[in-house]
Amino acid sequence: MEQYDVLVVGSGGTGQRAALEAAHQKGLRVAVVTKIYPTRSATAMAQGGINACLNNVAKEDTVETHIFDTVKGSDYLGDQDAIEYFISRCPEGVQEMDYFGAPFSRTDENKIAQRNFGGQSYPRTCYSADKTGHVIEHTLYEQCLKQGVHFLEEWYLLDIIKDAEGKVAGIVAWNMKEGRVEKIATKALVIATGGAGRMYWTRTTNPYTSTGDGIAACFRAGCAIKDPEMMQFHPTGLGKTGILMSEAVRGEGGYLLNNKGERFMKKYAPNKMELASRDVVAKAIELEIAAGRGFNGKGLDAYVVAELRHLPKETILEKLHGIRDLAITFEHADPLVQPIPIRPTCHYTMGGVDVTDYKTAGTVIPGLFVAGEASCVSLHGANRLGGNSLADAVVMGKVAGEGAIGYVKENTGADLDETAKLLDEAAANWDKKFVEVTSRTNGRPVVEIRDDMANTMWNKVGIFRDEKRMTEALDELNKLIEEYKTCFVGDTNRTFNMAFINYVEIGSMLTYAKAVVMGALRRKESRGSHIREDFEKRDDQNFLNHTLITLGKDGEYEVGQRDVVITRFEPQERTY
Repeated sequence: MEQYDVLVVGSGGTGQRAALEAAHQKGLRVAVVTKIYPTRSATAMAQGGINACLNNVAKEDTVETHIFDTVKGSDYLGDQDAIEYFISRCPEGVQEMDYFGAPFSRTDENKIAQRNFGGQSYPRTCYSADKTGHVIEHTLYEQCLKQGVHFLEEWYLLDIIKDAEGKVAGIVAWNMKEGRVEKIATKALVIATGGAGRMYWTRTTNPYTSTGDGIAACFRAGCAIKDPEMMQFHPTGLGKTGILMSEAVRGEGGYLLNNKGERFMKKYAPNKMELASRDVVAKAIELEIAAGRGFNGKGLDAYVVAELRHLPKETILEKLHGIRDLAITFEHADPLVQPIPIRPTCHYTMGGVDVTDYKTAGTVIPGLFVAGEASCVSLHGANRLGGNSLADAVVMGKVAGEGAIGYVKENTGADLDETAKLLDEAAANWDKKFVEVTSRTNGRPVVEIRDDMANTMWNKVGIFRDEKRMTEALDELNKLIEEYKTCFVGDTNRTFNMAFINYVEIGSMLTYAKAVVMGALRRKESRGSHIREDFEKRDDQNFLNHTLITLGKDGEYEVGQRDVVITRFEPQERTY
């Protein structure tokens, strides 16, 4: 049995920032459990930038304005006390990354460069060309190694274990290399496993690892899932694949055009145009396609285009070179000489594990802290601003690390003998489950269940939603969950059995997908990324509240709510 003072699950920017903060506390043993190699985490895919009011480009920008832009961007579903706490710490978070050695692009005065991003009043998005997440991830990894953080690579979280008092005692994880269940005791646990966008499988910017593992484990352990219906659809995924084309394209001056050559955003956001918030732009693109003004018809292969040819060649080659490579590779379109086909794609999980204390990233379970995309604080509400995700990672990752340190100082941790028994029991159960699941010779192939889930989610719980289709989606998901219980996996080997890992991941995605549909059915309004065709208006009287979904003792999902925290900014009509 492994033992640590602070255990972090997830090696993205959030997890590594939490681990680094904990490792700065002398005398603590800190480890990161990750199912992949640390620098391959989803943070490395973040392209455009990280938000902070540094005044390097716009002297008139203020933290107050950034707070308001975030509240407005959230369509007033974000908790304003948490947003203020988060945004006020963003400048320090970016400056710390600069101090750690992240190679940000610079201005002529050698200050961190900042660009325009959607839904923001001023250029405040700090960047490193179009590879910002990549450099942040690698910088944090270097710092974690420097501080002696231990990495347990290719270990996959199976379950969170609590003691008799309901406090965190440890986890059990699957060691992919050895093909066995590992037991890890810990005093404080940080979950930073990212989002669940792969439930949309064929149309998402997310890597194959974004399967909601940590969210599902916390849900089973007793945490609520908050606002699961709020899935962000990025306006500019590449047309054929859904691979991300960064908001930096629009931030640097790129246009969106329909098949008539019109900059159609002037109809939907006359002031901000292409730099309106993501939900506004995504909705506009889909409306243009539905009206027959897209290219290639109206089906799943339809698209509009991003036009960059009017930009200086140097801008594309120096600031958008990664985007150009992706466009050439996957769309056979060089933005220097032709427009890029684009269409909205699932991008970000704004809901997640209910964080009940934003100053520590704490949850209802003592010793359990959740941060980053796996969490719902709520910082992003119904729509996240581009550039606030990497900020969330480095700021709330640090907060989670601080919270874990504080908890360890005040609590001795669970009794080790009791913990060992609990972990032994959980490990034996999972080992038995592995044998039972992998030895089945019939049942529906698990990948077919995954594909049906993806089709159900995209077609019936996508950008546009209504009661009829979502009710059908819930019935279909319940049927898939039943089929999952007896599904066929097809690989009995223990070492590097990725079929078994995929099986567990699909279970996590089904768990979250059902929460998404139930939350979306409850919210009879349109707000931010949640666009209902049968309830087209925002309804502050009845739905200025968070969805809370918990797991009942009988295994049924229970739906509740909690009021949004409003401090200074009363809800108003949201226009750009």
